[in-house]
Amino acid sequence: MKLWILRHGEAQSRAHSDAERELTTKGCEEVLSSTGYLLGQPLRWIIASPYVRAQQTAELVRQALGRDDPIITASWLTPDSDPRKVLDNLDLYAGDDVLLVSHQPLVGTLIGLAIHGNMQQTQPMHTASLAELEGDFPLAAAMGLVSVRHPE
Repeated sequence: MKLWILRHGEAQSRAHSDAERELTTKGCEEVLSSTGYLLGQPLRWIIASPYVRAQQTAELVRQALGRDDPIITASWLTPDSDPRKVLDNLDLYAGDDVLLVSHQPLVGTLIGLAIHGNMQQTQPMHTASLAELEGDFPLAAAMGLVSVRHPE
């Protein structure tokens, strides 16, 4: 399975709540830049945090890839979610290529857990950074980091 992890694009610094922050124009451009790396990939699922900026990021990706299927919204992909629970939930998608759209600190910690088996070795992820992991199953220390790409 390939697991792609995309941090949302740059978002407004203020809103009524953190969950309501929207992408900026620069954030949209960052996302579209990173989406280029996903062209031609056999993604089966796009799963995103319910936060507005992650939903907007996932929708930009979905449109750029010309997909008709809906984005799956997952409450277990918010910034402070437990990366172990994310891996547990990904078990339902084992064998498929999946794109997760979420936030820091979750994405960096999740990558560290999937690769190193611990949450102390986190992966730095800028806005719209895209990580590609590969492995037989989404388990701690069972995946390898193929690449991390940052928007141009």
